[in-house]
Amino acid sequence: MHVVTGKGGTGKSTVAAALAVGLAAQGCKVLLCEVEGRQGIAQIFDVAPLPYEERQVAALDDGAVYALAIDAEEALLEYLAMFYRLGRAGKALDRFGVIDFATTIAPGVRDVLLTGKVYEAVRRRDDDGDPVYDAVVLDAPPTGRIARFLNVNAEVAGLAKVGPIHRQADSIMTLMRSRRTRVHLVTLLEEMPVQETLDAVDELTAAELRIGTLIVNQVHPAVFDDDEIERISNGGLTAASVRRTLRSAGLDLDGGQAQALLDEGRERIERMRLQAAQRALLDDAGAPVVELPAVSEGIDLAQLLSLGETLAEALP
Repeated sequence: MHVVTGKGGTGKSTVAAALAVGLAAQGCKVLLCEVEGRQGIAQIFDVAPLPYEERQVAALDDGAVYALAIDAEEALLEYLAMFYRLGRAGKALDRFGVIDFATTIAPGVRDVLLTGKVYEAVRRRDDDGDPVYDAVVLDAPPTGRIARFLNVNAEVAGLAKVGPIHRQADSIMTLMRSRRTRVHLVTLLEEMPVQETLDAVDELTAAELRIGTLIVNQVHPAVFDDDEIERISNGGLTAASVRRTLRSAGLDLDGGQAQALLDEGRERIERMRLQAAQRALLDDAGAPVVELPAVSEGIDLAQLLSLGETLAEALP
């Protein structure tokens, strides 16, 4: 199981989709799950909103990506029918608003149901006893609450000392903390996302949840080499010299335009230095780091495949 999390705005849903596609390109049958009710998977793959059932959204050679938007209310009804044989009775509870109460008001119940459904998908077997899916990729909640989300069943197991609830919660935590599960964290080379990523690494490690890869998204290529950086930074490159160089290439700028171009170059260099400092912090976090290039146009399957191949090759 691959859990993908990240601060809002870092592109974690796109990265989760790309990872699923990359694994499918290796011949895997992959289930891509989302739990936040945003229908992000449907938007990325340009398909109709997903119901509470698994549907194929991409096929690649011998592999395929199936998607599931996990709904807490549907998961609770399924849980009641599966473990307590409450088929019609469960529907009656839904009519009386009990299901809505349990999934929106009762603390932690929603996360228990969401993680429980993912657990069921990971453990599901076909008639021959083989796993139905080679991999499950979870587009998880943001880093700010990922540790609590993944660790919620440890709290449940502690509250319910015996019985089926305790056994189920304990089994889920065994999977979450096993070598079969990795948590990948998506970030940008900016101070707030990087700090939130590092905080999440500490929280996940303290909860005995295994860190996979730190994924730096939307990385722009360096536009200056070391010599150019030195010349621009120490004043060796002036607006006048910029004008002369561009004029020789057929571009005629006035003094103000040349100075604005030079100022933009200095700002870009400063940003490069800030990004390098943030990258150094990630390198010191003790987990593999992989960079994904910035994509200027909309994401399509070909771009997902390109990003996904990079991710799949970098998995520990």
